[in-house]
Amino acid sequence: QVQLVESGGGLVQTGDSLRLSCAASGRTFSLYQLGWFRQAPGQEQEFVAAITWSGSSTTYADSVKGRFIISRDNAKNTVYLQMNSLKPEDTAVYYCAAGRSWSPRLAATYTYWGQGTQVTVSS
Repeated sequence: QVQLVESGGGLVQTGDSLRLSCAASGRTFSLYQLGWFRQAPGQEQEFVAAITWSGSSTTYADSVKGRFIISRDNAKNTVYLQMNSLKPEDTAVYYCAAGRSWSPRLAATYTYWGQGTQVTVSS
């Protein structure tokens, strides 16, 4: 089993930056993809970004390209989401997820999920 714990969310203003962290524990040796999803109240879940543990591949949603950067620290079993130039539209609960395949935009391919961290961007 794998456990994921997100941290780093908060309340910021338009244009500010935040870095989210996702710490993985348990049987992490079998994981391949690490991703971030987000969901605002009353809206559907949205893919944000994903990375392989090796760092060989990354992918981003069009809405965050050029603003967000996903990275990982294998020694710490941690994945990060650096969020720059934040907009009110980025307000959501952000979830970290992990899976054993590389189909990063599809939530159904992720086996493990964290409980989320709130990001609120005021205008």
